[in-house]
Amino acid sequence: MMGHAGMAATAVRYLRAVGAATSAPAAPGPEAPPDVPHGGPGAAARPVLRAVREDERAPVDGAEFRRVLGHFASGVTIVTAPGDAAAPAPAGFACQSFASLSLDPPLVAFMVARTSTTWPRIARAGVFCVNVLGADQGALCRAFAVRGADKFAGVRHTPAPVSGSPLLAGVPAWIDCTVQAVHTGGDHLVVVGKVEALGTDETAAATGPLLFHRGGFGEFRPLRD
Repeated sequence: MMGHAGMAATAVRYLRAVGAATSAPAAPGPEAPPDVPHGGPGAAARPVLRAVREDERAPVDGAEFRRVLGHFASGVTIVTAPGDAAAPAPAGFACQSFASLSLDPPLVAFMVARTSTTWPRIARAGVFCVNVLGADQGALCRAFAVRGADKFAGVRHTPAPVSGSPLLAGVPAWIDCTVQAVHTGGDHLVVVGKVEALGTDETAAATGPLLFHRGGFGEFRPLRD
């Protein structure tokens, strides 16, 4: 089984590969032969990672895309990771693009912008903890959505049991993970995590979840029969 260090090394190698393949060819031309890994003849071809050319883009306005997709309400999380020798302070960012992925094996996924300055630190760690926010934690979410600030200033947290990532105090639920895989998704990356541990705080959960809808925060109210 690959340990945390192996997961981290895999993520870092992937980041380097993506960074070397962010420019599309200037004009269409014959496809280059696929790379063959060190497995030798007959080994599976390595997928080509490249940017999307302008002539491949769908005719959808970015602002309209965001406006329409904003009608889909989602929960809100803060994804955290432990620090390392290069950056001892922990890392974290607010994330609404999170979902459960698989029950067997237990997998989750979150999406992060390729321009994120926090993601490389999570990739180096090879582990992360998803902190699911409650209805009264909107201010906490805003604090973790700001770049360059000390996001953990005044925030109580303890190490998650397996990864050591910050488990924030007062969250209704948390999921402790190792990085399983990373996939390209346009201007975002899709990070798949293997669930190592998880839990809830039923007292904190009594407030209900924090929701994000059409650019603002809200809370859940059950329908009456």
